[in-house]
Amino acid sequence: MHKDTGRLSKADKELIIVATGVVNRCPYCVIAHGALHRIYSKQPALADQGIVNWKLSDLSDRDLAMLEFALAVCRADNITEEHFQKVERHSFDHENAGDIGIIAAFFAMYNRITHYFDLCPNKFYAMGRIPCGDPGGNTEHA
Repeated sequence: MHKDTGRLSKADKELIIVATGVVNRCPYCVIAHGALHRIYSKQPALADQGIVNWKLSDLSDRDLAMLEFALAVCRADNITEEHFQKVERHSFDHENAGDIGIIAAFFAMYNRITHYFDLCPNKFYAMGRIPCGDPGGNTEHA
């Protein structure tokens, strides 16, 4: 998960996980992986926009196509050749689509596990929001 592979960066993978968590109403995954997306993408607002409404966010057409495919898998839609054609228009091949689908399917399952165990993402709320040089985690700025 934490390596750039194929056409998927670490930020891409985290974005898929955030969107899957949103669809499945999984606070742990939305917050924890939203934090990782903020760090990897170096675009903190994108994770938050994706949480509110990824279709209206500042994502690229490539990212939107990636999420449409991922969420079709997450929802257990019947994946057709048309799904593959849409992501292929954005330079994803079948192997890349497979990676997108596996991440979405795995985290759709993981969302249910976090619900079952009622996992709380406390340490992730500030991650990627507070500058690293603030050892006290002070969020008050003049």
